[in-house]
Amino acid sequence: MLTKRIIPCLDVHDGRTVKGVQFQNLREAGDPVALADRYTKDGADELVFLDISATNEGRRTFAELVTEIAGVVNIPFTVGGGIRTTADVGRMLESGADKISVNTAAIENPSLLNELASEFGSQCVVIAIDARYHVPSSTYRLSTHGGSRMTEIDAHQWALESTDRGAGEILLTSMDRDGTKAGFEIELTRTISESVTVPVIASGGAGTVAHFAEVFGDGNADAGLAASIFHYDEIPIPELKRSLHQLGIPIRMGNGWRI
Repeated sequence: MLTKRIIPCLDVHDGRTVKGVQFQNLREAGDPVALADRYTKDGADELVFLDISATNEGRRTFAELVTEIAGVVNIPFTVGGGIRTTADVGRMLESGADKISVNTAAIENPSLLNELASEFGSQCVVIAIDARYHVPSSTYRLSTHGGSRMTEIDAHQWALESTDRGAGEILLTSMDRDGTKAGFEIELTRTISESVTVPVIASGGAGTVAHFAEVFGDGNADAGLAASIFHYDEIPIPELKRSLHQLGIPIRMGNGWRI
């Protein structure tokens, strides 16, 4: 059985790690390089870096900061934010990223996914799906530009299309749950996980060990991503992994520390 992955996320604004609720009311959470180093030593399975203001500000991701972070990690490293072209992806890979995450640019130009998969391989391409529940239609719809703009696009249908176009992994964020610590959006996660053949990373709402256990079980997610519970040491990664292991969830125990 494949092990479930625990992935801390660095949401970066102006070179500092931040965290808010639904990407609003941001507060500082520390130096991203120091946090990346800590999470690597704590046994994180992967690391995600998201330049959350790059798209709204119409600029590219900070390549120098990506290089600094890559210098202290020895785990898979995904970078997103402001990536719009194959040249942008090439620059991030040269800076030390292993995978790149695209959202707004792919929604505006779906063929970008085909181009990226052809140029770099599907294993490098992560499609970030930021979804909100749309009450009138009882469906989940995509949001873009760091969650600030809503679309009419159905999140489930986009998951199918984006993976058909070559995305090799999905980073699925419930914008309604983001930062709330109320638990992952299980129904959405399960629907998409059971519909695609690529790994799904669940994001948005992590607050307890039970939330991870639920999203790995009922949600059928391959990985769970969180930010503030790790940044503020509310649930240290070693403690989370030990607890999940005790619940019978397959987890990789690493970097020399014991269950």
